[in-house]
Amino acid sequence: MNDVPISILFGVLAGLIVLSGFFSSSETGMMSINRYRLKHAANKGEKSAMRVMHLLARPDRLIGVILIGNNLVNNIAAALTTIICIRLYGEGYVLLASTVLTIVVLIFAEVTPKTIAALHPERVAYPFSWVLLPLLKLFYPLVLVVNYLSNSLARIFGVDPDKASKQDHLAPEELRTVVDEAGDLIPDQHQGMLLNVLDLEKSVVEDIMIPRNEVVGLDLNADMESLIELIRSTDYTRLPVYEGDINNVIGTLHLKHASRFLTGDDSTVTHASIRRFTRKPYFVHEGTPLSNQLLNFQKEKSRMGIVVDEYGEVQGLVTLEDLLEEIVGDFTTNTAEDKHEDITEQEDGSYLIDGSTSIRDINKLLDWNLPTEGPKTLNGLAVEFLQSIPDGVICFQLAGYVFEVTKLNEKMIEKARVAPIKQ
Repeated sequence: MNDVPISILFGVLAGLIVLSGFFSSSETGMMSINRYRLKHAANKGEKSAMRVMHLLARPDRLIGVILIGNNLVNNIAAALTTIICIRLYGEGYVLLASTVLTIVVLIFAEVTPKTIAALHPERVAYPFSWVLLPLLKLFYPLVLVVNYLSNSLARIFGVDPDKASKQDHLAPEELRTVVDEAGDLIPDQHQGMLLNVLDLEKSVVEDIMIPRNEVVGLDLNADMESLIELIRSTDYTRLPVYEGDINNVIGTLHLKHASRFLTGDDSTVTHASIRRFTRKPYFVHEGTPLSNQLLNFQKEKSRMGIVVDEYGEVQGLVTLEDLLEEIVGDFTTNTAEDKHEDITEQEDGSYLIDGSTSIRDINKLLDWNLPTEGPKTLNGLAVEFLQSIPDGVICFQLAGYVFEVTKLNEKMIEKARVAPIKQ
């Protein structure tokens, strides 16, 4: 080594620093690359992306070969620096030379390369994979030994490297964050729809159903004149058909079929003619998640379901339109379904709300945070808190809101004035 010109030794040292920078940036670039963008590129057939995915399939081996190369290069550089220093200045300056080398490596082989790789991981990972893959094959036996020892040590601390390498999926809440942070990539309207789709798992049919007391249907025990008047005046397209009590549902009538028995004189219309065009009812359990119910509507080729509880009692109706509105927002112009009529803003900033109004609708329209666990309506929430139906006008605070009962009857709170408590 004493016969080698100093210039060559400096050249080799510079090359080792470059190699150290290569390994440092490789590690950061490979670990920082967006896995989903990488997977998309690989699915399009990009060879570089496929090569990087192959390397990242076993990150322990990839890190092993990078660190073996990096430590080998740095150790040789340190030894070479010592030789150069002794030849030029003697042994007294070895410590100073090591300090200078540390600063040079830190700036040119660590911080700068890693910063570039972190900012542009694809530009680093794709071309560098051409070198890392052959290196992995070359040092494969050594990598296996190093990984075996390091993985064994990791298991002592309760970490399983084999399972950790497969955890490359997003949880629903993490996916929400991805959609929220999409920015200009996804229009605001589409972004909201995607978030609403994710929220379908959190809601059940009971949350969006038309409650039993608001269901408009045809009672075959009623006189024919009132039934015909209801068919002609209703704002709904489909009506449940029952006998005497809504629990005795026999089916649903689509009004497009009504024209078949309403032609001619009304006296010719009979209960039997309505029954003939009534479709078999489709029953839905009130606890069915909305994501499942959307698929069930598709499977059953139905647009309306009769909601029942665990005892088979009818609780209300759910329609495909109501479910789709949970995703795309309100799109109906049907005045019978206008939720805004039940919520009226007052001059003092409070809101006069009908007791049967859904808590989810209140939160959505007013951007409030009334509790949705438990009762589904404003009346149910207030009665549960009071533990009884009040005897008269009463005020109380609940979940950061002031409630003032303004109208009630023996069965329920009909109206209440509600306002958030001012901080």
